[in-house]
Amino acid sequence: MSRETSAPSRFSHGDKVVVDDRPITGHCRTPSFIRGKSGEICGIHGAFRDPERLAYHRPGLPAQVLYKVRFKQTDIWPDYAGPETDQMEVDVYDNWLIPA
Repeated sequence: MSRETSAPSRFSHGDKVVVDDRPITGHCRTPSFIRGKSGEICGIHGAFRDPERLAYHRPGLPAQVLYKVRFKQTDIWPDYAGPETDQMEVDVYDNWLIPA
């Protein structure tokens, strides 16, 4: 997938975000286990054509910024038995993120 240059980043490294918990049918790149969860932006990959539109043979525009979002494991999995400091990083497109 090629990088686009037309989409500005809404978020910066360290910003707190919440993943939208909207229902969806069809192709979706946002895992259900992080929907509704809070995380922190830890990377910005750039802007790419929207894969959720590309999956249905649409042009994938406007492009979406792809972020790396860090979550605490204990926030994602209520019964997580590992160390409290364990984290998970997930790539999430801009249209799924809400400022916290």
